[in-house]
Amino acid sequence: MNIPANLKYTKDHEWVSLDGDIATVGITDFAQKELGDIVYVEVETLDQTLAKDEVFGTVEAVKTVSDLFLPLSGEIIEFNEELETTPEAVNSDPYGAGWMVKVKISDASEIDALLSADAYKELIGA
Repeated sequence: MNIPANLKYTKDHEWVSLDGDIATVGITDFAQKELGDIVYVEVETLDQTLAKDEVFGTVEAVKTVSDLFLPLSGEIIEFNEELETTPEAVNSDPYGAGWMVKVKISDASEIDALLSADAYKELIGA
């Protein structure tokens, strides 16, 4: 299982990559394996400001549809439009081509509540 040490994680199986006040968000390798083949990613919150833990979109797999929860409060400034035609990138490259949104963080103190790679491994029993 791939759990990069340089990322932050949530209990809802999202990962966060930080670059200044911009956070890139996707779902973890664990999450994509649990969901199975991803066939659709929907994000209708572009240019909206959402609070931490609000639903920013959904991911649809062959078996199920799951909500995506925003790990940090802020404005959704970019959606990975490649996922409209190649949602399977979430399965094949969850930490790279499978990223979902970029968020302009509005409350940097929330970063402290995110999980480290080790804490996330403990959460999923890896």
